[in-house]
Amino acid sequence: MVATMIFDQFLLATSVLTRLPVAATASEEGTVAEASWAFPAVGAGIGMIAALVLFVASSFNLGEGSAALLALVTAGLITGALHEDGLADTADGFGGGHTRDEKLAIMHDSRSGTYGVLALIFSIGLRAGALIAIGSPIEAGLALIAAHTASRAGLPVVMRWLVPARVDGLGAMAGTPGPVTMLVALAIGILVALGMLGPIRGAVALVLTGAIMAVTAMLARRQIGGYTGDVLGALQQIGEITMLLVAAAR
Repeated sequence: MVATMIFDQFLLATSVLTRLPVAATASEEGTVAEASWAFPAVGAGIGMIAALVLFVASSFNLGEGSAALLALVTAGLITGALHEDGLADTADGFGGGHTRDEKLAIMHDSRSGTYGVLALIFSIGLRAGALIAIGSPIEAGLALIAAHTASRAGLPVVMRWLVPARVDGLGAMAGTPGPVTMLVALAIGILVALGMLGPIRGAVALVLTGAIMAVTAMLARRQIGGYTGDVLGALQQIGEITMLLVAAAR
């Protein structure tokens, strides 16, 4: 019974964070929050697939730049560029709106503005640059796994810390993760990051990523009074970028 529940929650988290054809539905309000412990586990899977693509591309001598971009494209295809879209919408809303309502209206608009386009350019450029700087396909692959896992481990924390900015948005429907759910997500993120990057570099990456994601969450609370699905996507992207940059630092 417990194993079935865990598997069902993993499938639900997969359906929320990716475009993979899994049979999972959120039957009740708050079900997504209960399954958010699996966000980093799903991230680990995405990172593994992206790492495999990077390794295969490197083995065919396609060049570090091409291999890095192919890995990023693969991850984007798996998620349907969900997090990139959240980053772009958040950048447009925070940068272009003057009031809370204006910011939320801009974020709800599917069109991308200048701030959003620039945010995507910076995100792709920084992540690709970090993977190229790492150099070794194996080390870059391990960094991808760590980054995709840890960046999603912090999302349940934000969902518990902040309130939804919309009464009818994804945040309100998802619910609030319980303390055990949040701690399990953090534990998965920490263990995977330390295992992939090593104890020292992994710890540094986790501390910096946590700090930057916390500052971004506080900015969201000041800008729109809480979080939205777009904000969660932006936080994932910021966390992933930070993890990869620390992994690339020499």
